[in-house]
Formats: sequence, C-alpha cells, structure tokens
Amino acid sequence: MRRLTGWMLSLPALALVVACLVLPVGATILATFAEPGGPLAPYVAFFNSGFRRTVLWRTLEIATITTLISLVVGFLTAFVVSRAPPRWRSVLIIAAVFPLLTGVVVRSFAWLIVLGKNGILNSFLLWTGLVDAPLSMLYTQGSVIVAMVYLFVPLMILTLVGVLEGIPDDLLQAAASLGATPSATFRQVVFPLAVPGLIVGAVLVFTGSFTAYATPQLLGGERQMVMGTLLHQRAMVAFDWAGASTVAAIMVVVTILVVLGMTRVAKRLNPMAT
Repeated sequence: MRRLTGWMLSLPALALVVACLVLPVGATILATFAEPGGPLAPYVAFFNSGFRRTVLWRTLEIATITTLISLVVGFLTAFVVSRAPPRWRSVLIIAAVFPLLTGVVVRSFAWLIVLGKNGILNSFLLWTGLVDAPLSMLYTQGSVIVAMVYLFVPLMILTLVGVLEGIPDDLLQAAASLGATPSATFRQVVFPLAVPGLIVGAVLVFTGSFTAYATPQLLGGERQMVMGTLLHQRAMVAFDWAGASTVAAIMVVVTILVVLGMTRVAKRLNPMAT
C-alpha cells in the first residue's frame, strides 16, 4: 500500500517528464529512421562527412578538457570551502556560486571584452610589454574552454561541497594518528568518499559542455563549430530537419553513454556503491 501511494504521488511528475522530455526526444530519434535512403542513411551520411566528424571530435575534446579542469579546480576549491570555519563557509560558497546569478549569455559575452584584441587582457599584456601586438585569443578552442570552465566550475563546487562536508574531521585525524601522510589520507580516505560527488559533477559538466550553444557560438563562431551550433545551423539556417534530428540523436546517445560509463567508473572506484 505504501509503495502504491508513492507511485501515485510521483505519477504527475512522471507524466510531465514523459510528455515534455521522453516523447519529444523519442520522436526526434525515430524521425531519423524514416528517411527514404534507409533507417541508418542519415547516420552514414553524418559519419561519412569529414567536417561533421571533426565537429563531433572537437565537441568531445572541448567537453572532456572542460570537465577535467573543472574537476581539479572545483575539487580544490570545494575542499578549502568545506574545511573553512563555519562563519566563513557561507561567504565562500556565495562567492563561488555568485556567477550563477548571471545569465549564460551575459557571462559568455563578458569574455569577448576580456579576450578581444582591444580587451582587458590584451591591454594589460601591451601595457606590461609582454607582447608587441594584440594576441588573437577569440574564436579559438582555448577561448571556448576557458569560458566553459568559468561557467561550470561553480556547478562543480556546489556538487562537491556537500560531499566533502560530510567527511568527518575525526576520520582524517584518525588516519593521521595511524601514521598516514596527507597524500595517503587523500588517496585512501578523502578521494574514495568524494567519488560519488565527483561523478555527479563530472556528468553535469560534461553534458552541459557537450550540449552548449551560446558560449561556443559567441566565443568560437563558425571556426570552432560544435554539435550545438551545428544543430542550430542545420535546423534554422539550412532547414535540414533530418540532418538536425540526426545531430540531436547522436548528442543524446553520446550523453547516455557518458552517464553509463561514469556510473560504471564510480562503482569501480567506490565498491560501497555496488
């Protein structure tokens, strides 16, 4: 009876998710199998195109690099915040997540001002004499990655702070009293306990980076096209709905594979999760 009540309470939310997410995504994927050339013709055409393969690889590369950098920066920041005195902890959390209060487009556009040829960074480099001419930093893969890291590190910090705060100080002190060095304590105590948060954060950052549109469009342009901008181009510029559906389907499949892969990694690194 209690289980039935739980299902009844969750039924409205489940119906909303199915109607607004599962059915549209399923219809998009099914549409790619109804092409005249055969059920796999759109996918064959996609992977036979060197340009589209390059776009897919570039998107995976940007998302992977962004995730790795965000993991390192976010973990170190979250660890410092979680071990700060209580009166400073809330202040540090607010400072870390303050960028989330600004829209993605605004935060991405700010990097145009920072990285432009007449921007803040180039002006500083010219003023210090480190360079003789402005550097071309915009519309490169590096500029996209820097902006992506800036966008997603606060999300990683939020995910990890709660996990690291849950590690008792007594556990770290016990490891130290048993002769464990700080590095050994990190490897054998802190890291294994933080694995669930790391995996959740990595999934959020990777999927967000892989499917991003506004930031790559503003800072990468046509020269650094990714799957999100390719999807927009096929749908809204070329009006190639079959091609756009194929791109969307590939993005969905890659995202699902990444989630499943990271879940498997989490179970290997954290046997208690199995």
